[in-house]
Amino acid sequence: MNVFVIGIGLIGGSLAKDIKMLYPQSKLFGIDSSEMHLKQAFSLNIIDEMASMDDLYKADWVIVAVPVDVAVSLVPEVLDKIPSHALVLEVGSTKAALCKAISKHKNRRNLLATHPIAGTEFSGPKAAHCGLFKGKTNIICEIDKTAFPIQEKALKLFAALEMHIRYMKPKAHDKHIAYVSHLSHISSFMLGKTVIEKEQNERDIFDLAGSGFESTVRLAKSSPAMWTPIFKQNKTNIIGCLEEYIRNLKQFKKLIENDKYDPIFKELESTNKIKEILNGIQFKQ
Repeated sequence: MNVFVIGIGLIGGSLAKDIKMLYPQSKLFGIDSSEMHLKQAFSLNIIDEMASMDDLYKADWVIVAVPVDVAVSLVPEVLDKIPSHALVLEVGSTKAALCKAISKHKNRRNLLATHPIAGTEFSGPKAAHCGLFKGKTNIICEIDKTAFPIQEKALKLFAALEMHIRYMKPKAHDKHIAYVSHLSHISSFMLGKTVIEKEQNERDIFDLAGSGFESTVRLAKSSPAMWTPIFKQNKTNIIGCLEEYIRNLKQFKKLIENDKYDPIFKELESTNKIKEILNGIQFKQ
């Protein structure tokens, strides 16, 4: 089985490593705009061979793990080049623009639009590792537009990876992900920005920052090249999230200004419910 991975970063590289383990007879080909990433992926044994888009005619599977703005133009090109039996998985963090871009493509049936919610703040081939997807949720959009035999191939892989499957429409996916993923990244970036601007002494930040700060700002280490296009594609949903978030921050600021600490306690207490929700998710996984 010939598996092509376009974009050898955290997600693409981790999928490649898992596929190698699950399907030992498969041959992994890498395509990436960065020659350095390709060489790293080859030296780390993530891929068996470096390739180009012109080699896709021999693909059985293609995994597209590139920034979402690139995916919109790249996926139609991939669909132009693949054989009729090939499975194409696109794994980006937004889905509406991608699904619209390929909606009328003659090979639309070969593509499964997915979003494995399994990331870290690290990027590049060195960040890839086996087991990244175990117990994680994988959102699938418009599965009815993918040919059934191709669906079966993908679902068999996800089951082997021990992923939980959720089905959503592309617009619903982008709205929900704006709240539970995109907003948290913006918050992390802006917290990091605020601290860097106000705490000019890097040593003070290093010495005084506790585990709470470190865990909250962790996502600010994520790749700007990946996240800027996500914010652009999901602009409308993100603006709505930010308006609600800013309104809550302003309300909290007003309570502090007016020494309203009983209402603050009640706000914090009611929000503590998030512990039960997240603990339930962890238990389920």
